[in-house]
Amino acid sequence: MQLPKFKGSKTIQAPGLNDNVAQSFHAELKKRITDYFESHQLKSTGNWKLYSKALLLLASYVTVYIHLVFFTPPAFWAIVECLVLGGLTAAVGFNIMHDGIHGSFSSRNWVNKLAGLTLNMLGANNFMWKTKHNIIHHTYTNIDGVDDDIEARPLLRLCDSQTHYKIHRFQHWYFWAAYSLLYLWWIFFTDYKKYFTKKIGEVPLKPMKIQDHLSFWFFKSTHFLFFIIIPISILGFKAWLFGFLAFGLFTGFILSIVFQLAHTVEDTSFISSDKKTMPVEEEWAIHQLKTTANFATHNRFISWWLGGLNFQIEHHLFPRISHIHYPAISKIIRDTCAQFQIPYIEYPKVRLAIASHVSHLRDLSRPY
Repeated sequence: MQLPKFKGSKTIQAPGLNDNVAQSFHAELKKRITDYFESHQLKSTGNWKLYSKALLLLASYVTVYIHLVFFTPPAFWAIVECLVLGGLTAAVGFNIMHDGIHGSFSSRNWVNKLAGLTLNMLGANNFMWKTKHNIIHHTYTNIDGVDDDIEARPLLRLCDSQTHYKIHRFQHWYFWAAYSLLYLWWIFFTDYKKYFTKKIGEVPLKPMKIQDHLSFWFFKSTHFLFFIIIPISILGFKAWLFGFLAFGLFTGFILSIVFQLAHTVEDTSFISSDKKTMPVEEEWAIHQLKTTANFATHNRFISWWLGGLNFQIEHHLFPRISHIHYPAISKIIRDTCAQFQIPYIEYPKVRLAIASHVSHLRDLSRPY
């Protein structure tokens, strides 16, 4: 498959700057962010705040799992704990795995690799994710036919270049159920599909080394042992099934909705990868700003729990900067966008972002 290409930097004239010098928005933005870290004598990777949060999340994850499986409370509280475990699963992915795989968790490469391995602990695979997320999604954001993150057919139609099916007429009503399937579908089907077909969508995976194959099967087997075999042997099949579905469906919904609020809302743009729209003519950074949105950035709990993924613009522009720096650099990015007259999409509340996403799904529920 021929991938869209971002041609050289599209020059954008910056109001207020020297009119004789056409400055690249991205170059100017990188300069200002670099100046920020140098002037404050800060590393762009994580610090003690991130490491203490990581330890808290991992300890909570293990504690809840042990209590749930080996000291199981009454049914109602067991279901509550399953939901808590789902929330912690998402939080470990958002805060530890995500920064680790992007190389922003620590300045030490081995620590980043260790942080990235938490994804394998959660049942997925870091090798597949690195290609799907770091390479494909971050380069070809919201490009239909390439960005696997907007591929949810046949259940959902997420951009207007995708084929409309009759079921899509109701997608703004049932989307929450479809999103809930993500985690289970991911760990039990799509990872294996990518492994055996050696590609993500139409994009080939790079060759896996021996250690990549061993890691894939070791962690898949370990997760199967701890989340299926051991719980069933202790609790019985029925109790395990109810608990595992509560845990898995809640995890899937959280993971899905966070991505959707960041990329599939009314104000974000989508591009078809057909010949009419290839190659992408815009500067990469501007493409990211047109296809990405922030939400609830002043909500401290949301920012803490989601690992800064509500600062999605900052993450897409600077994926190798740890999320603990997003609140600070967001001010620089917002001001630079205003100076260059480039849109900066942001929803102040989660509910407003959800409303925009539902409206987007409703618009796409029509065949025209």
